[in-house]
Amino acid sequence: EAVKLLAGAEGGALALAGGTDLIGLMKDGIASPKRLVSLQHVSELKGISFRRESGLRMGAALTVEELTESAEVRENYPALLQAAEGVGSPQIRSTGTVGGNLCQRPRCWYYRAGFGLLAVYKNKPLVPEGDNRYHAILGNSGPAYFVSPSTLAPILIALDAKVKLHGPQGAREMSVKEFFVTPQQEGESEHALHPGEIVTEILVPHPGDVKMAIYEVRQKEALDFPLAAAAVVLKVEGGSVQSAHVVLGHVAPVPWPSPEAEEALKGKSLSEDVAWEAGKAALSKATPLSKNAYKVQLARVAVKRAILRALKGEA
Repeated sequence: EAVKLLAGAEGGALALAGGTDLIGLMKDGIASPKRLVSLQHVSELKGISFRRESGLRMGAALTVEELTESAEVRENYPALLQAAEGVGSPQIRSTGTVGGNLCQRPRCWYYRAGFGLLAVYKNKPLVPEGDNRYHAILGNSGPAYFVSPSTLAPILIALDAKVKLHGPQGAREMSVKEFFVTPQQEGESEHALHPGEIVTEILVPHPGDVKMAIYEVRQKEALDFPLAAAAVVLKVEGGSVQSAHVVLGHVAPVPWPSPEAEEALKGKSLSEDVAWEAGKAALSKATPLSKNAYKVQLARVAVKRAILRALKGEA
């Protein structure tokens, strides 16, 4: 029914879950939907469950607060718990949803001021020569310079999570990594949603015997988005790393997996020096803009400290 209502407004409808981002966009005139379709009372989109053989299932309308209250998440996905606890404020966590955390729009001030997702004015990109302190340092060769704002996405990608979608053509499933895309022209979205589609579930496989952690660098603790973040999931056997997933957040238009950092960790015994080398590798291809070179060092440190946290089991 929700999908039918979304499709019936000829492209002028938006889904409303917690509304912590969408209502602000509407107040600022950035979003002007003809129709809002509330998902708040769709019971099938709520709930959280865990089975050892299949992993974690989160309904897209599960609130972030409900996620933090899950004993199964606390026991099996400590880094996901920490990411959820870092979201916004108690008020936002009690209202905002996990699906909304993935679908929220960038915080880029050019976008929020009405210059479009790619921040272009008179056919000229505003970000490269403008105030780009908080913009991308990876994947920013153009035309997108914003950073993905999702706090949950990096650890979900590191855990190989999948997202379920439902739209006019039925249900489909993709990895959380594939859900995020870099728009190439104005009018394209940063999410792989087809018109009329909604996120219905997020599925996280059981991680098995791994070490995991996140580390976020913020200007201040309260009511602030990270300047850089890193999520790591490490499989360690015999004292050395057998496999690694390292995903950076808030440094690129999409959550940014780092094969360079993963390669720097494989076969190594974890130590502070190895963690630092992985951090340097993760940012080896960074291309900072005129005012955000400081983020390179912050991201290096985030990777290093996430690895050390995982090693100590302090997620």
